[in-house]
Amino acid sequence: GGKQSQMVGLASQFGFSMPSSEAAQWSYTDVIKSRTLARSMLNRKFDTEEYGSQATLLQILTYGDEEPNVGIDTLILSGIDMVQGMIDINTSGNMYELEISAFDPQLSADVAHAVMEELDKHQREYNARKTTETREFIEERLIDTKAELENTEEALKNFRETNRNISSSPALQLEQERLARDVAVLIGVFTTLKQQLETAKIDEVKESDYVVILDPPEIPLYPTS
Repeated sequence: GGKQSQMVGLASQFGFSMPSSEAAQWSYTDVIKSRTLARSMLNRKFDTEEYGSQATLLQILTYGDEEPNVGIDTLILSGIDMVQGMIDINTSGNMYELEISAFDPQLSADVAHAVMEELDKHQREYNARKTTETREFIEERLIDTKAELENTEEALKNFRETNRNISSSPALQLEQERLARDVAVLIGVFTTLKQQLETAKIDEVKESDYVVILDPPEIPLYPTS
């Protein structure tokens, strides 16, 4: 976090903004109750006594063993509402407590497992995408900065070749100092970008625990109602 803040601060001094690679502060409640996660859940398969093994959650919640009499889009919209209705999530201190209501006790535990897997998948995909965007941005800036640095170095070299005796000219001395300062600044930016690029490459392949399960789902002993 500190390194990223320093990089963003340095970048802003030179007139360009840099995207942050820090993960968004997602609300797990919002993600779990989202239509996106519900839609993903509908494609997952579960075992139940009523519908047999490896039936999709869409089938289990909507048309069951019957032939569907509506289109797939209608089924999916109905299924999304049902999935969202199954899920209840509350905060308990710094933790989240997830409850799943289903007609089958084993199904409720299995769906709870699946919800947490989908949440972890969502976090991983989002962070991977943001890290890749950051790396690509740095690579583009690195190319531009390298070209600008080479042009500035060439300008300084030409100035020194053209003006070999500048000790008696304050104006020439000032111009040389300006060119040298521009080169030093660009070297600093280029070095920082190179370091940040290596960090971004490491972040792309780094494995992190996005969702930590304290207590895994358990099969309920009694129905809630």
